[in-house]
Amino acid sequence: MFQENKTTVTEFLLLGFQSLQSFNVALFILFIVIYIMTLGGNLLIIILVSNSQSLKSPMYFFLCHLSLSDMLLTTNIAPNMLHVVLNGGGTIHVTGCITQFYFYGVSTAVETLVLTVMSFDRYLAICNPLRYTSIMDFRLSLHLVTWIWLIAFLLTISIVIPMCQLQFCGPHIIDHYFCDFDPLLELSCSDTSIVKLGDFVLAIPTILFPFVFITSTYVSISLTILRIPSTTGKQKAFSTCSSHLAVVGIFYGSLIAIYMVPSRGQSFNVNKVLSLLYTVGTPLFNPIIYSLRNQEIKMSLRKVQRNTVCQNPPDNSSPVLKESDTQCSFIETYILDIT
Repeated sequence: MFQENKTTVTEFLLLGFQSLQSFNVALFILFIVIYIMTLGGNLLIIILVSNSQSLKSPMYFFLCHLSLSDMLLTTNIAPNMLHVVLNGGGTIHVTGCITQFYFYGVSTAVETLVLTVMSFDRYLAICNPLRYTSIMDFRLSLHLVTWIWLIAFLLTISIVIPMCQLQFCGPHIIDHYFCDFDPLLELSCSDTSIVKLGDFVLAIPTILFPFVFITSTYVSISLTILRIPSTTGKQKAFSTCSSHLAVVGIFYGSLIAIYMVPSRGQSFNVNKVLSLLYTVGTPLFNPIIYSLRNQEIKMSLRKVQRNTVCQNPPDNSSPVLKESDTQCSFIETYILDIT
């Protein structure tokens, strides 16, 4: 009798933010502005690094791939999330739901590993500058990035394949704004213990180990900075490191809380807030913290701005030239202020 009453679920209903139904329009406007700013900021970084000869170092090469992973992460989640928020909910096919989780897992794994490699790059540059160029050359950078993307795809597919074997018999309601791991498994009528164990095991090399490694490298960097004789140099270095560590702490802290801490009794509203930190917050702030506060990035941005906007006419005596010079000076000052 029990087997006969089972029905196969083909679609899930994403509830989004049901407790904030009266603010749906305001949330939609907020999230779409953040989405546009995230895409614009990360795309700007990729364009600047690709077209500027002064940004060909390994650090900026890694920044490009960090921006790519951020764009993949936010583009995979934000459009459907905007639809869910605006309509107070939305349906998604089971296959589409698992596909969304797959690309979410890939982009998250890439980001954790790229942040790890970036911390190693900074460690070499600050703590071992004499050997930096001989160790971190373009060939090693290319190999590291290739392995990062390959490992991310393979690790994520290893957890998605057993998820595809799960049966969903009802209910079909996901109290979340995207197809996350725990809310999806809550709806399965199959035994999910193996999948949960696999997720925990894979979280160790993709979340826990990178977090410990990054923390260790920044401890070494801080000790090196303390030996800098210049007080101004110390303050500048610590200001940069503290900004980086703040983003890393929020990103890894929320991932550890969701995927490595037992979720029994944990509110889905808490998971939504934690998920917003790394699906919406870090892709928005990464270009600011890692790039737009960087002096070389600002110089490249000023150069591109002058080349595209400030086109001086050939006649040096023309009054238009003076107006153009004034406009260029204003633009340069404005760019320095906002970056």
